[in-house]
Amino acid sequence: MSYVQLSTFDLVLASLLLLINGAISFGYRLNLEKGIAIAAVRMVLQLALIALLLKVVFATDAFWPTLLFALLMLAATVYEVASHQSRRIAGWMGYALAGGPPFVAGLVTTLFAVVAIIGADPWYAPRFFLPILGMIVGNALAGAGLVLDTLADGASRDRQAIEARLALGQSRFVALQDVMRRAVRAGMLPILSTMSTAGIVAIPGMMTGQILAGADPAEAAKYQVMILFLIAGATGLAVLAAAFGSVMLLTDERHRLRLDRLEASKG
Repeated sequence: MSYVQLSTFDLVLASLLLLINGAISFGYRLNLEKGIAIAAVRMVLQLALIALLLKVVFATDAFWPTLLFALLMLAATVYEVASHQSRRIAGWMGYALAGGPPFVAGLVTTLFAVVAIIGADPWYAPRFFLPILGMIVGNALAGAGLVLDTLADGASRDRQAIEARLALGQSRFVALQDVMRRAVRAGMLPILSTMSTAGIVAIPGMMTGQILAGADPAEAAKYQVMILFLIAGATGLAVLAAAFGSVMLLTDERHRLRLDRLEASKG
């Protein structure tokens, strides 16, 4: 069985379903019509560009193009997490904290996957390395973003209690442990929900794509299970690193709370 190629007309036909979103926004006066249109156009342009770049990288099958593409993904990760935070830590450290944990966690788990599980030769083979890295980082950054937002909001809301604990001689991590716990839990819940509903409530995207491309459903399920395990591991690493990094940056070496390092709230 071979996959069915989609024409431009097919995509235009599918895009008509966005009229439902536009009608909902118009009917309830949500003022999201422009945002829906921009998001749709941006998605199409980004995916078209990525498809062209991947074709070039796959054709070369070399290390340096693969590395450059991975660095492009890192830059996109930093921008996405930092731009969607309600209150970001000011300066370059805020950007490093936003993009570092999800990308490094994704890189570690991707290397584990291509070397230990798939056995790709060479290990940086872009056809394996880049798609896996993209899926893992994309999900890990969602968890890290939730951690950063939850921890910043929690530290601001519980400021008096935290400063009282610090004044009593508790370390920064002990004083902020309740806020950290809430933040880590918030960051872990999305992937746990995805794993719990996979297969029963919904067939995940990767498995659906492989089945549509003609793969055996059993083999597609194996790959989906592997990917979800990798995403869960990377999300756990990213969430924990983001939580610890946030505490370090929201306090100083004298264990004082430094909410002045946060930028003004966007909303």
